[in-house]
Amino acid sequence: MESFGARLHRAVAERGPLCVGIDPHPGLLARWGLSDDVDGLDRFARTAVEALGDRIAVVKPQSAFFERFGARGVEILESTIRQLRDAGSLVLLDVKRGDIGSTVSAYASAYLDPSSPLCVDALTASPYLGVGSLAPMFELAAAHGGGVFVLALTSNPEGAAVQRAVTADGRTVAQTVIDEISQLNRGAEPLGSFGLVVGATIGDTGHDLSGVNGPLLAPGLGAQGGTAADLRTVFGASLPSVLPSYSREVLSAGPDVAALRAAADRVLADCRAALATS
Repeated sequence: MESFGARLHRAVAERGPLCVGIDPHPGLLARWGLSDDVDGLDRFARTAVEALGDRIAVVKPQSAFFERFGARGVEILESTIRQLRDAGSLVLLDVKRGDIGSTVSAYASAYLDPSSPLCVDALTASPYLGVGSLAPMFELAAAHGGGVFVLALTSNPEGAAVQRAVTADGRTVAQTVIDEISQLNRGAEPLGSFGLVVGATIGDTGHDLSGVNGPLLAPGLGAQGGTAADLRTVFGASLPSVLPSYSREVLSAGPDVAALRAAADRVLADCRAALATS
Protein backbone atom coordinates (compact mmCIF):
# COMPACT_ATOMS: atom_id res chain seq x y z
CA MET A 1 0.00 0.00 0.00
CA GLU A 2 1.48 3.36 -1.06
CA SER A 3 1.79 5.72 1.88
CA PHE A 4 -0.30 8.85 2.25
CA GLY A 5 2.89 10.92 2.39
CA ALA A 6 3.98 9.59 -1.01
CA ARG A 7 0.54 10.18 -2.53
CA LEU A 8 0.38 13.70 -1.11
CA HIS A 9 3.87 14.49 -2.40
CA ARG A 10 2.82 13.41 -5.90
CA ALA A 11 -0.53 15.23 -5.79
CA VAL A 12 1.13 18.50 -4.81
CA ALA A 13 3.72 18.08 -7.57
CA GLU A 14 0.98 17.48 -10.14
CA ARG A 15 -1.74 19.88 -8.97
CA GLY A 16 0.08 22.40 -6.81
CA PRO A 17 0.39 23.15 -3.07
CA LEU A 18 -3.21 23.86 -2.14
CA CYS A 19 -5.94 22.49 0.10
CA VAL A 20 -9.45 23.88 -0.26
CA GLY A 21 -12.05 23.39 2.44
CA ILE A 22 -15.70 22.59 1.84
CA ASP A 23 -17.43 24.39 4.71
CA PRO A 24 -21.16 24.70 3.94
CA HIS A 25 -22.13 26.90 6.88
CA PRO A 26 -25.48 28.73 6.84
CA GLY A 27 -24.04 32.08 5.74
CA LEU A 28 -22.29 30.55 2.76
CA LEU A 29 -25.37 28.59 1.69
CA ALA A 30 -27.32 31.86 1.80
CA ARG A 31 -24.63 33.64 -0.23
CA TRP A 32 -25.01 30.98 -2.90
CA GLY A 33 -28.78 31.44 -2.89
CA LEU A 34 -29.32 28.00 -1.38
CA SER A 35 -31.68 26.89 1.36
CA ASP A 36 -30.22 25.92 4.72
CA ASP A 37 -31.37 22.32 4.49
CA VAL A 38 -30.21 19.01 3.02
CA ASP A 39 -31.20 20.05 -0.50
CA GLY A 40 -29.06 23.18 -0.26
CA LEU A 41 -26.24 21.17 1.27
CA ASP A 42 -26.39 18.62 -1.56
CA ARG A 43 -26.32 21.28 -4.29
CA PHE A 44 -23.48 23.09 -2.56
CA ALA A 45 -21.38 19.95 -2.20
CA ARG A 46 -21.98 18.78 -5.77
CA THR A 47 -21.01 22.19 -7.15
CA ALA A 48 -17.84 22.27 -5.06
CA VAL A 49 -16.88 18.80 -6.29
CA GLU A 50 -17.52 19.77 -9.91
CA ALA A 51 -15.40 22.91 -9.58
CA LEU A 52 -12.51 21.54 -7.53
CA GLY A 53 -12.35 17.76 -7.56
CA ASP A 54 -10.37 17.34 -10.77
CA ARG A 55 -7.88 20.16 -10.17
CA ILE A 56 -7.07 20.62 -6.43
CA ALA A 57 -4.51 18.39 -4.69
CA VAL A 58 -6.38 18.15 -1.37
CA VAL A 59 -10.00 18.95 -0.56
CA LYS A 60 -11.03 19.25 3.09
CA PRO A 61 -14.71 18.81 3.94
CA GLN A 62 -15.61 20.07 7.41
CA SER A 63 -17.63 17.21 8.87
CA ALA A 64 -19.64 19.31 11.34
CA PHE A 65 -21.40 21.26 8.60
CA PHE A 66 -22.68 17.98 7.17
CA GLU A 67 -23.40 16.32 10.53
CA ARG A 68 -25.71 19.16 11.60
CA PHE A 69 -28.32 17.79 9.16
CA GLY A 70 -28.28 14.33 10.74
CA ALA A 71 -28.31 11.11 8.76
CA ARG A 72 -29.09 12.84 5.45
CA GLY A 73 -26.16 15.18 5.95
CA VAL A 74 -23.79 12.30 6.67
CA GLU A 75 -25.11 10.54 3.56
CA ILE A 76 -24.21 13.63 1.52
CA LEU A 77 -20.78 13.69 3.16
CA GLU A 78 -20.22 10.05 2.14
CA SER A 79 -21.23 10.88 -1.43
CA THR A 80 -19.00 13.96 -1.47
CA ILE A 81 -16.02 11.90 -0.32
CA ARG A 82 -16.61 9.31 -3.06
CA GLN A 83 -17.02 11.96 -5.76
CA LEU A 84 -13.87 13.82 -4.75
CA ARG A 85 -11.77 10.67 -4.67
CA ASP A 86 -13.17 9.56 -8.04
CA ALA A 87 -12.16 12.96 -9.45
CA GLY A 88 -8.59 12.48 -8.23
CA SER A 89 -8.42 14.74 -5.17
CA LEU A 90 -7.06 13.53 -1.89
CA VAL A 91 -9.73 13.95 0.80
CA LEU A 92 -8.73 15.30 4.21
CA LEU A 93 -11.73 15.12 6.53
CA ASP A 94 -11.72 17.88 9.14
CA VAL A 95 -13.18 16.12 12.18
CA LYS A 96 -10.59 16.81 14.91
CA ARG A 97 -11.36 13.54 16.66
CA GLY A 98 -9.55 12.41 19.79
CA ASP A 99 -10.29 9.92 22.55
CA ILE A 100 -8.83 6.82 24.20
CA GLY A 101 -9.00 3.05 23.92
CA SER A 102 -11.81 1.43 21.99
CA THR A 103 -13.38 4.80 21.16
CA VAL A 104 -10.39 6.18 19.28
CA SER A 105 -10.07 2.79 17.59
CA ALA A 106 -13.66 3.18 16.41
CA TYR A 107 -12.89 6.65 15.06
CA ALA A 108 -9.89 5.20 13.23
CA SER A 109 -12.06 2.50 11.68
CA ALA A 110 -14.71 5.02 10.66
CA TYR A 111 -12.33 7.22 8.70
CA LEU A 112 -9.29 5.11 7.77
CA ASP A 113 -10.61 1.59 7.12
CA PRO A 114 -11.24 1.11 3.37
CA SER A 115 -14.41 -0.86 4.17
CA SER A 116 -16.02 2.19 5.81
CA PRO A 117 -18.33 4.43 3.72
CA LEU A 118 -16.62 7.42 5.37
CA CYS A 119 -13.08 6.30 4.53
CA VAL A 120 -10.86 9.21 3.52
CA ASP A 121 -7.21 9.73 2.69
CA ALA A 122 -6.51 11.56 5.95
CA LEU A 123 -8.23 13.17 8.92
CA THR A 124 -7.53 15.82 11.52
CA ALA A 125 -7.10 14.74 15.15
CA SER A 126 -6.79 16.33 18.58
CA PRO A 127 -3.85 15.18 20.76
CA TYR A 128 -4.97 16.65 24.05
CA LEU A 129 -5.59 13.30 25.70
CA GLY A 130 -1.95 12.61 24.89
CA VAL A 131 -0.42 11.96 21.48
CA GLY A 132 -0.10 8.31 22.45
CA SER A 133 -3.89 8.04 22.75
CA LEU A 134 -4.04 8.46 18.96
CA ALA A 135 -1.94 5.34 18.34
CA PRO A 136 -4.87 3.36 16.84
CA MET A 137 -5.27 6.10 14.24
CA PHE A 138 -1.57 6.09 13.41
CA GLU A 139 -1.52 2.30 13.17
CA LEU A 140 -4.55 2.01 10.91
CA ALA A 141 -3.32 4.88 8.75
CA ALA A 142 0.02 3.13 8.27
CA ALA A 143 -1.71 -0.16 7.45
CA HIS A 144 -3.98 1.33 4.78
CA GLY A 145 -1.95 4.20 3.34
CA GLY A 146 -3.78 6.93 5.23
CA GLY A 147 -2.68 10.07 7.01
CA VAL A 148 -3.38 11.92 10.25
CA PHE A 149 -2.96 15.67 10.80
CA VAL A 150 -2.57 16.46 14.50
CA LEU A 151 -3.36 19.85 16.03
CA ALA A 152 -0.19 21.57 17.22
CA LEU A 153 -0.31 25.37 17.07
CA THR A 154 -3.74 26.74 16.26
CA SER A 155 -4.61 30.37 15.64
CA ASN A 156 -7.64 30.65 17.92
CA PRO A 157 -6.79 32.83 20.94
CA GLU A 158 -7.92 30.20 23.44
CA GLY A 159 -5.46 27.63 22.09
CA ALA A 160 -2.33 29.26 23.46
CA ALA A 161 -3.26 28.56 27.10
CA VAL A 162 -2.89 24.83 26.44
CA GLN A 163 -0.53 24.63 23.49
CA ARG A 164 2.09 27.03 24.87
CA ALA A 165 1.96 25.77 28.44
CA VAL A 166 5.39 24.57 29.57
CA THR A 167 5.86 20.94 30.60
CA ALA A 168 8.19 19.56 33.27
CA ASP A 169 11.05 19.09 30.78
CA GLY A 170 10.89 22.74 29.65
CA ARG A 171 9.20 22.14 26.30
CA THR A 172 5.79 23.55 25.49
CA VAL A 173 2.88 21.17 25.02
CA ALA A 174 2.93 22.06 21.32
CA GLN A 175 6.62 21.18 21.03
CA THR A 176 6.00 17.78 22.61
CA VAL A 177 3.31 17.15 19.98
CA ILE A 178 5.68 18.30 17.23
CA ASP A 179 8.47 16.06 18.52
CA GLU A 180 6.28 12.96 18.81
CA ILE A 181 4.93 13.35 15.28
CA SER A 182 8.50 13.86 14.07
CA GLN A 183 9.40 10.49 15.56
CA LEU A 184 6.55 8.80 13.68
CA ASN A 185 7.84 10.23 10.40
CA ARG A 186 11.51 9.39 10.95
CA GLY A 187 13.08 7.92 7.80
CA ALA A 188 9.96 8.25 5.64
CA GLU A 189 10.51 9.06 1.97
CA PRO A 190 9.61 11.29 0.19
CA LEU A 191 7.37 12.59 3.01
CA GLY A 192 5.92 11.19 6.20
CA SER A 193 2.20 10.46 6.46
CA PHE A 194 1.66 12.16 9.83
CA GLY A 195 1.21 15.90 9.70
CA LEU A 196 0.63 18.86 11.96
CA VAL A 197 -1.92 21.67 11.91
CA VAL A 198 -0.24 25.04 12.37
CA GLY A 199 -2.29 28.21 11.91
CA ALA A 200 -1.19 30.62 9.21
CA THR A 201 -1.96 33.69 11.33
CA ILE A 202 0.13 32.94 14.43
CA GLY A 203 3.32 34.68 13.28
CA ASP A 204 6.73 33.47 14.39
CA THR A 205 5.89 30.31 16.31
CA GLY A 206 9.04 30.11 18.40
CA HIS A 207 8.85 26.34 17.90
CA ASP A 208 11.09 23.94 16.01
CA LEU A 209 9.31 22.39 13.03
CA SER A 210 12.46 21.47 11.14
CA GLY A 211 12.45 17.75 11.92
CA VAL A 212 8.79 16.92 11.29
CA ASN A 213 9.37 15.30 7.88
CA GLY A 214 5.63 15.40 7.31
CA PRO A 215 3.02 17.79 5.90
CA LEU A 216 2.22 21.01 7.70
CA LEU A 217 -1.39 22.05 7.14
CA ALA A 218 -1.75 25.83 7.34
CA PRO A 219 -5.40 26.91 7.78
CA GLY A 220 -6.50 30.48 8.36
CA LEU A 221 -5.62 31.89 4.94
CA GLY A 222 -7.89 34.29 3.09
CA ALA A 223 -11.08 35.29 4.88
CA GLN A 224 -9.57 34.43 8.28
CA GLY A 225 -6.86 37.03 7.79
CA GLY A 226 -3.78 35.08 6.75
CA THR A 227 -1.96 35.72 3.49
CA ALA A 228 0.28 33.44 1.48
CA ALA A 229 3.18 35.78 2.31
CA ASP A 230 2.61 35.10 6.03
CA LEU A 231 3.67 31.49 5.48
CA ARG A 232 7.31 32.54 5.29
CA THR A 233 7.12 34.10 8.75
CA VAL A 234 5.32 31.14 10.32
CA PHE A 235 7.23 28.27 8.73
CA GLY A 236 10.64 29.60 7.69
CA ALA A 237 12.88 26.77 6.57
CA SER A 238 9.98 24.31 6.74
CA LEU A 239 8.16 25.94 3.80
CA PRO A 240 8.66 22.96 1.44
CA SER A 241 6.39 20.86 3.70
CA VAL A 242 3.57 23.42 3.97
CA LEU A 243 0.10 22.69 2.59
CA PRO A 244 -1.78 26.03 2.52
CA SER A 245 -5.51 25.75 3.20
CA TYR A 246 -8.22 28.14 2.05
CA SER A 247 -11.98 27.88 2.44
CA ARG A 248 -14.16 31.01 2.26
CA GLU A 249 -11.69 32.86 0.04
CA VAL A 250 -12.45 30.30 -2.67
CA LEU A 251 -15.99 29.24 -1.78
CA SER A 252 -17.34 32.79 -1.66
CA ALA A 253 -16.84 32.94 -5.44
CA GLY A 254 -19.62 30.36 -5.94
CA PRO A 255 -22.00 29.07 -7.02
CA ASP A 256 -20.60 29.68 -10.51
CA VAL A 257 -18.20 26.82 -11.30
CA ALA A 258 -15.93 28.93 -13.48
CA ALA A 259 -15.68 31.59 -10.77
CA LEU A 260 -14.82 28.96 -8.16
CA ARG A 261 -12.08 27.58 -10.38
CA ALA A 262 -10.73 31.07 -11.03
CA ALA A 263 -10.62 31.80 -7.30
CA ALA A 264 -8.78 28.53 -6.66
CA ASP A 265 -6.31 29.31 -9.45
CA ARG A 266 -5.69 32.76 -7.96
CA VAL A 267 -4.87 31.54 -4.47
CA LEU A 268 -2.78 28.67 -5.87
CA ALA A 269 -0.68 31.21 -7.76
CA ASP A 270 -0.18 33.13 -4.52
CA CYS A 271 0.86 29.95 -2.73
CA ARG A 272 3.32 28.97 -5.46
CA ALA A 273 4.94 32.39 -5.20
CA ALA A 274 5.11 32.33 -1.40
CA LEU A 275 6.48 28.78 -1.27
CA ALA A 276 8.79 29.38 -4.23
CA THR A 277 7.46 26.30 -6.05
CA SER A 278 7.18 25.93 -9.78
